[in-house]
Amino acid sequence: MENQLNELRTLTAAAENRLTETGIPRVAMVQGKIPEHLLAAVYDPMINLILQGSKSMTVGDRTLRYDPATYFVMSIELPAIGTVHPAATGEPYLAVSLTLDPVILATLLADLPEPASRHDSDPGFSVAAVTPELMDAWVRMLRLMGDPDAITALAPAYEREILFRVLQGPHGWMLREIAAPDTAMARVNKAIQWIRRDFAQPLRVEHLAQRAAMSVSAFHRHFKAVTTLSPLQYQKRVRLLQARTLMVGSARSVTAAAYEVGYESPTQFSRDYAKVFGLPPGRDAGRIVQESRGRA
Repeated sequence: MENQLNELRTLTAAAENRLTETGIPRVAMVQGKIPEHLLAAVYDPMINLILQGSKSMTVGDRTLRYDPATYFVMSIELPAIGTVHPAATGEPYLAVSLTLDPVILATLLADLPEPASRHDSDPGFSVAAVTPELMDAWVRMLRLMGDPDAITALAPAYEREILFRVLQGPHGWMLREIAAPDTAMARVNKAIQWIRRDFAQPLRVEHLAQRAAMSVSAFHRHFKAVTTLSPLQYQKRVRLLQARTLMVGSARSVTAAAYEVGYESPTQFSRDYAKVFGLPPGRDAGRIVQESRGRA
């Protein structure tokens, strides 16, 4: 498997320190020290394979670390804070990802037998060791970067194989839950879409639970089990991440950013922000901008 890993490193050597498109639908790569504020974001559902270095991902109070030849499955959109590290020998962090498409998953699952059981109360993200079969599918997928005329014909088959190999692994149930129409995770996922769309508006958990066809207690329990956050905590993280983007990318003032993301009190906003990011918002945004200018 080391030969496969080395080939993947060679194939992705042109990746930049941001999400870099490969020309293959839903497949991207990244290399090097990624700007800190870009690693704190709402992550799309994905399979992320680490090729070099390591990464830690914190969602709520749960932190996972993954190393070369491990893959990260995130089955729903989660506000997370990531940190990447170079290899012990100095080589830069390197990873490749496949964004999950529920329609493709559903089509694949229609051709497979039903699982023996469902997992309705496990977190929607986890780490597993890659298998030789999964690694081989990734190698064939990324070789298509050198043969773009073959992407349309072959990439869909390789994508299905990658998904199938993950389905066979310890976290395959996560992929099943994405495509299943009436699981607790599917209902939580719908609620997440509603929260993200209207994140600046006041959140009524009772209304969300009703729309998800759950009691308030069941909705709260399933939401926290899947995301490690309560619905209100989830909304708060989304607001804080958006505010950080506004201050760093659009030069919004602390007060303007606070009001724009839905806070009624800039003071409360500053307290919540410092609790998550470790510094008051003005100092944190100034530090990030200064570091970005230094890299430029």
